[in-house]
Amino acid sequence: MEANSGSKWSFLCMVLFLSLQLTQCSVTYDRKALVINGQRKILFSGSIHYPRSTPQMWESLIRKAKDGGLDAIDTYVFWNAHEPSPGDYNFEGRYDLVRFIKMIHKAGLYVHLRIGPYVCSEWNFGGFPVWLKYVPGISFRTENEPFKLAMQKFTQKVVQMMKDENLFESQGGPIILSQIENEYEPESKAFGTAGHAYMIWAAKMAVGMGTGVPWVMCKEDDAPDPVINTCNGFYCDYFSPNKPYKPALWTEAWSGWFTEFGGPIHHRPVEDLAFAVARFIQKGGSFVNYYMYHGGTNFGRTAGGPFITTSYDYDAPIDEYGLIRQPKYGHLKEFHNAIKLCERALLTADPTVTSFGNYGEAHVFSSKSGECAAFLSNYNPKSAARVTFNNKHYMLPPWSISILPDCKNAVFNTAKVGVQRSKPQMLPTNVEFLSWDTFNEAISSADDDSISVFGLLEQLNITRDTSDYLWYTTSVDISPSESFLHQGQYPTLSVQSTGHAMHVFINGHHSGSAFGTRERLRFTFAGDVDLKAGRNRISLLSIAIGLPNNGPHFEMRNTGILGPVVIHGLDEGKRDLSWQKWSYKVGLKGEAMNLGSPNSISSVDWMKGYLVAEKQQPLTWYKTYFNAPEGEEPLALDMSSMGKGQIWINGESIGRYWNVHANGNCNGCSYSNIPAYKVPIWLRPSNSKMVPCSSGMVEAIEKSLDCL
Repeated sequence: MEANSGSKWSFLCMVLFLSLQLTQCSVTYDRKALVINGQRKILFSGSIHYPRSTPQMWESLIRKAKDGGLDAIDTYVFWNAHEPSPGDYNFEGRYDLVRFIKMIHKAGLYVHLRIGPYVCSEWNFGGFPVWLKYVPGISFRTENEPFKLAMQKFTQKVVQMMKDENLFESQGGPIILSQIENEYEPESKAFGTAGHAYMIWAAKMAVGMGTGVPWVMCKEDDAPDPVINTCNGFYCDYFSPNKPYKPALWTEAWSGWFTEFGGPIHHRPVEDLAFAVARFIQKGGSFVNYYMYHGGTNFGRTAGGPFITTSYDYDAPIDEYGLIRQPKYGHLKEFHNAIKLCERALLTADPTVTSFGNYGEAHVFSSKSGECAAFLSNYNPKSAARVTFNNKHYMLPPWSISILPDCKNAVFNTAKVGVQRSKPQMLPTNVEFLSWDTFNEAISSADDDSISVFGLLEQLNITRDTSDYLWYTTSVDISPSESFLHQGQYPTLSVQSTGHAMHVFINGHHSGSAFGTRERLRFTFAGDVDLKAGRNRISLLSIAIGLPNNGPHFEMRNTGILGPVVIHGLDEGKRDLSWQKWSYKVGLKGEAMNLGSPNSISSVDWMKGYLVAEKQQPLTWYKTYFNAPEGEEPLALDMSSMGKGQIWINGESIGRYWNVHANGNCNGCSYSNIPAYKVPIWLRPSNSKMVPCSSGMVEAIEKSLDCL
């Protein structure tokens, strides 16, 4: 193959002489594309995160990805899952990374391994283990020796595992790309020279590991050679790599968006997703990864944020349950097939661009050997366009691109969906009228398991994220002469928290609750409290809903009840309790007794009852048994009758649930009327039908949540 002008070619081959001669070549790149075994490739990839599904699902997910026209699977590597304590590694079950990659290889697909090891990904603490926060002198993701030492150690651990199993393409394996760091440029700017130095160090460290495949840095415009800088976003046709000899790679083409508790469910029409990807390819893009292709589930307490839901469905082509979502899956499959028909022309020729007026363009790829492919575009968001190209007439719908693999016949248009919409239904099983056992959680008081200090403590420093829950307990002495006792009035308790949610108990009785939001983490509980003459016990249960996962120094953000805590309406006016003696206890009694496990042995007195009790008490455990339905169809739990809590099945933590009122109602747009580079996503509030959104809301989402 002959290199085009301005291209950069580099090959590294290793010849092994055993009983046979085997020749293996590393992956490299030029300005047009990745080069694998000497051949340029246009590659479609999809993100499937191994911990967000079960090993029993992996084979089916990979097969569906391949059938959908993908060439590769993309996954992050989740440090906190693999090293829960220093030097204690876990690569089993849902975290069996080697098994997952070998299954991808067996299916004949490539792998993009995004080691990070910072991942963001709406994952708890951005993928960092909590113990990392407590390494002396550490500062995350900057020119800091303790952090660099820990990060390098884990990165080398993962790379060596891959090498030991011969999983890099240079060894005959499926891994063709690796990523170091993740969307670092905003942090680099915030850290200044220290951030830039760290980025350069990370790139040099990664390249020095000698994997034989390229390394990438997404959203890092100044990534140093030979690392490739790549694009993430809803649109990437504006993107160009930082050197003319690097290919244009799109590491995250967002297929939808994540969901937060209390927020809307996001939907991105496949017409727009296909349009965005076609627009990227006609500008010279050669690698596209859909984030997500299968979103899956944030099992256990892996969801970060905070306030990220257990579901990570993401409106992906394969839904949370592993079912194909139509028309998104089928329309993209047809799109991939159309692009593959154009592959040779796209990889050997540069486009000639012709204008069709204000809203239209033709991108024509015509090679010297006779291949010809064309993309006919209509950027008008409202009106169709009739265009003439090569003496033929073509009708282009609004906001669409037609693909002509032979520069004559249009085989695909991004806005013309011929795939029937799927409507999966969750059918009820015969388990509605089960008998439930209940156990009321004890309201914490000072005991041998608690610690006592003066003042309010930050929650994560106490729990080390072993539980969502931390009890803050103190006592208040009320004089019998207090006026409110004789006037039929109640004093008011005010508690400020950085949360994320809180229950208030006075003398063992529930007095109210409060919670924040993803946008406003700090919140205040204010309510009347029934205090008696004498000593009163105030118990505050602070509840975390996932640790922060992005932003500069996110490891320094506080969680919990940091005060002030004040009683108003006393004869003295107000009494600040913030600096008096408080007792702290991590977790719930039921957690300590492992009530989520069917094999737990405890002295708990379970009460017989039904879920339709007159009034559900706060902090109540519910237990039942049921026979799994026959077959292998996905099984879902409808928690709409419950409030907030966590679920275990056969000892496995399924995740958090929280049925709060959904917001995000909006109206007024179609997928095609958003200006270039702004995402036309629709929002479906979880308690209503599908409705379209306004562009202003989407822009706000894009600005506040630029990390996936």
